[in-house]
Amino acid sequence: MFISALCDYYEVLAKQGKVLPAGYSKVGIHSLIALTEDGKIESIIDCQETITEIVKGKVKEKKISKEVVLPKRTEKPGIDGNIIEHRPLYIFGLNYDAKTATLSAEDKTDKARKSHAAFANKNLEFLAGIDTPLVNAYRSFIKSWEPENETQNEILLGAGKLLTTGRFAFCLAGHPELLLHNEPQIKQKWEQIYAAEAEGFDAPSGQCCITGNVEPIESIHTKIKGLPGGSAMGNTMVSFNSPAEESYGKKQSNNSCISGTAMRKYTEALNYLLADKRHRTLIDETTYVYWAASGEESCEDIFNALAFGDTMDSEQTDNWLKTVFDGIRSGKATQDIASGIENIDSDVSFYVVGIKPNSARLALKCIYRQSFGKILQNTVQHYSDMQIGNSTKPVTIRAICRELISPKSTNDKVSPALMAKLFDAIINGTPYPESLLATVVRRVKTDSDEENNKYIQMNNIRMGLIKACINRSARFNGKKEEIKMSLDTENKNPAYLCGRLFCKLEEIQTKALGEGINRTIKDAYFASASTRPAVVFPRLIALSQHHLAKLEDKSAFYLNRDVTEIMGMLGSEFPSNLSLKEQGVFMLGYYQQRNKRFENKAAATAAEE
Repeated sequence: MFISALCDYYEVLAKQGKVLPAGYSKVGIHSLIALTEDGKIESIIDCQETITEIVKGKVKEKKISKEVVLPKRTEKPGIDGNIIEHRPLYIFGLNYDAKTATLSAEDKTDKARKSHAAFANKNLEFLAGIDTPLVNAYRSFIKSWEPENETQNEILLGAGKLLTTGRFAFCLAGHPELLLHNEPQIKQKWEQIYAAEAEGFDAPSGQCCITGNVEPIESIHTKIKGLPGGSAMGNTMVSFNSPAEESYGKKQSNNSCISGTAMRKYTEALNYLLADKRHRTLIDETTYVYWAASGEESCEDIFNALAFGDTMDSEQTDNWLKTVFDGIRSGKATQDIASGIENIDSDVSFYVVGIKPNSARLALKCIYRQSFGKILQNTVQHYSDMQIGNSTKPVTIRAICRELISPKSTNDKVSPALMAKLFDAIINGTPYPESLLATVVRRVKTDSDEENNKYIQMNNIRMGLIKACINRSARFNGKKEEIKMSLDTENKNPAYLCGRLFCKLEEIQTKALGEGINRTIKDAYFASASTRPAVVFPRLIALSQHHLAKLEDKSAFYLNRDVTEIMGMLGSEFPSNLSLKEQGVFMLGYYQQRNKRFENKAAATAAEE
């Protein structure tokens, strides 16, 4: 389904003029090699683009390569040069040692010499019959360049690490706008050669599993580039390297029965999606790629902002998100919210695909296809389930990931299986994985940071996840949702009442001893109280009587009244043990009661002002 969908998307992109013609590929260039008319290197010009990005709240500048269109890159393994080469080892035939900042023409495998020889032979043969000032300079450079004589070249040494990791293009000195790969005669000759090679390509024919037509089957598939964590040279989506994978005499990718036409379409489409930030997002080590089958990019903007929180500077998107959260807080049906987008076809097919690279191939982690309207409804429902308090912004999947690991750990990662199930629940509107609730409850009970914020283990995201897990589970079991967005004084769930009571007892302690006390009952008893209330609460209630005796103002009366009211709803006995779900309800009761106290305090302060 994935490759077929990419082929269909290629046709949409081709109509919009967004994909490359046959025989060309995109390459990110870091520098220009400026040649004099006699083929000498006058300078190496940095052509990277500077962008500004926000990293952990700080504005930082970052350099990125400049994309150019070059004749199609080689896909053969081993040493094989390109027409209009961009790799420094081929161009210069020199090895650069970053530790000593030195150049050498020798190595154990003789790879540098062989690479440069392949480059020189291929390009000199190709340039025969082409006569322009820039091509003549390029030809002269190839003929006169002797790697062993250039190990002390100051211009090359000034390029530093670019001699190993950079990519280069050629221009005429004094004219950086005149680029070798844009020369009309080079393009014309390359297109003639490429068309002739494609026509004379001798490959076994068969029925393509994508198009259904009988066509030559492609044995080597174009590499997918630009995937975070992938190989710098690109990774393949389809490849067979082991004899155990061969059958019926078919070797390599002939096993896949994908024609050259289909191969070119799906690789072009996927490379286009990965090159555009509007179509991809990285979470942990998995890259999520998404697109609408119609090619309507407004769909990607809205999904991007809603699911991943990436701002697209779209007024329509911002207005719609405001409408979504206004509706969630007012209890408006998510179906009405999701369908209220102007100029968007809610019935168009929308794809979300998770891809993770390994050393050579791409691993397809997940693939979802739904109508765009259905995906929006499910995603909005997810935010509605998570809504707690008066939040007005989406809680992104990336933010959820951060809350599932300890804030003190630098190496912790969320289980890939858990993230896959969570993503599935968001996109398809299915129940959340049971391990999600267990993970969040564990984090709340174990995480703390006494130096900065005693309540760092509790926030809207973690509490929203607990609320979402409990309410969605109840809804799918045909029961009434248990937890509201804010404090519910009518909720008689024993675990919820225990959480509220614990919060009140903590408030009594802090009022009696002052807000600046080093250790509250929450720091000492929260985990045990949320697990075995019957053991802990009698001691806490006895302790609260001593604290109430120290209060000399009217607050003692009101606090004691609140405690008595909650205990009256709770009954004569505390629960002996709380299940995992009940522990989550306990935490929500505590959290919502505490938030109510802060809201009352803020309202009183505002009234005084």
